[in-house]
Amino acid sequence: MTTVSLSQRAIQIKESQIREASRYCEKFGAINLAQGLPDFPAPEAIKESARAAITLDFNQYADSWGWDNLREAIATKMQRDNQIAVNPDTEVTVCCGATEGLNIALMTLINQGDRVLIFEPFYENYIPNLATVGGIPEFITLQPPQWEITQEILEPAFKKGIKAVIINSPANPTGKVWTRTELELIAKLCQQYDVYAITDEIYEYIIYEGEHISLMSIEGMRDRTIVVNGFSKTFCITGWRLGYTVASPELTAAMRRIHDFITICAPAPLQHAALTAMEFGREYFTKLALDYKRKRDMLYPALVQLGLSPVLPRGAYYIWTDSSAIAPDAESAAFRLAKEALVAAVPGSCFSQPEREKVNGLRFCFAKKDSTIAAAVENLSKLKL
Repeated sequence: MTTVSLSQRAIQIKESQIREASRYCEKFGAINLAQGLPDFPAPEAIKESARAAITLDFNQYADSWGWDNLREAIATKMQRDNQIAVNPDTEVTVCCGATEGLNIALMTLINQGDRVLIFEPFYENYIPNLATVGGIPEFITLQPPQWEITQEILEPAFKKGIKAVIINSPANPTGKVWTRTELELIAKLCQQYDVYAITDEIYEYIIYEGEHISLMSIEGMRDRTIVVNGFSKTFCITGWRLGYTVASPELTAAMRRIHDFITICAPAPLQHAALTAMEFGREYFTKLALDYKRKRDMLYPALVQLGLSPVLPRGAYYIWTDSSAIAPDAESAAFRLAKEALVAAVPGSCFSQPEREKVNGLRFCFAKKDSTIAAAVENLSKLKL
C-alpha cells in the first residue's frame, strides 16, 4: 500500500464539528438545531429570477469580478446602509460565498507566520482558513454575557505583533453586536500598530438590539479594512454560495487575481437572482429581523427552563449557552442532548482554541420553522438534568 504524504495544511485542517453534529440527526432522528441553515424556503422572487436567468442562458462564465449590475447594487447598498462610498468597478468583488471572500482576504494579506487576532468563541472556519495561508491565530477570549471589548483586553495582542484582526458582527456563535465604542477602539489600535481588519458581516441585517456598524465606516479604516459579506443568511440561500468583498482598489486588485484562479467566477445565473434580492425594499429586512427575534424568543426560555445559562443574542440566529449542567464537557453534552432529547446542537469546542483540553458550551441555531422550534422545545422539556 502506498504511503500518502500529506501537506501540513491538510493535516492541520480537521473535519467540521458542525457537520458532525448534523450527523447526530440521522443517527438518532434528532431535530437539527446545529447547522446554521434555514429549513424554510427562500423568497419566491429570488427563485423565479434564478429560473429565468437559466432559461435565458446565463449559464456560462460571468465577469470574474462579478456581474456589473450586481456590483453596482452592492455599492448602492454600501452607501445606503453602511454610509460608505464605494466604486463598483474597482472595489467590489463577487465571489463564491463569504467563505471564499474570507479566504482571498487572508491570502492577500497574510504571509507564513503572520499572526491574526481572533475573538473566542469564534466561527469555526477561521482556524482552517488561517491554516491554508500559514497564519498563526492570536486569541482573545471574551466573557459572557456582554462579551465586552476593552483596551486592557486588546492592546497586549496588538503589542505582541499582529498583521490583521478578524471582526465578526453580529457574531457567530455568541450573537454579539459590536458597539461603536468598541469599533473605534479597534480602529485606533489598528492605525497605531499598522494592522489590517477583515470584517465578517454576513449577519448584518439580523439584529435585535443595537445597530450594525461597519468598521470600514470608522475614521481611518477605509483603506485598511476588507469587508466580507454575502447573500446566504439574509435571503435563505446558503447553498447558492454567493458572497462579496469590498476593499480599497489596491487590495481589491490583489484579491481579484487570486479569486480568478481559484473559482473564476461566482455562479452566473444566481448573480441575476442576487440582484433581485438586492432590490427588496426595507420592509423585507425589517420583517426578517422580527421573524428571527420571535424564533429566538421561542427557544431561549426553553433553555433557561432546562437549567442552562443561555446568553440572549443581540444579533445573528444562534444562542450560546454553558453546557455543564448536561455533561462535563461540550462533546458529551451535545451527544447526550441528541440521544436523550433528540435535539442536535454544536459543541462549544467547535468555536474554541484547539489547544483547550476541556470546553463547556453549546450553540443552538433558531433559523428554523416555528414548528421545528416548537418540536425541539417540547423535546427539551422532557430531558431531566
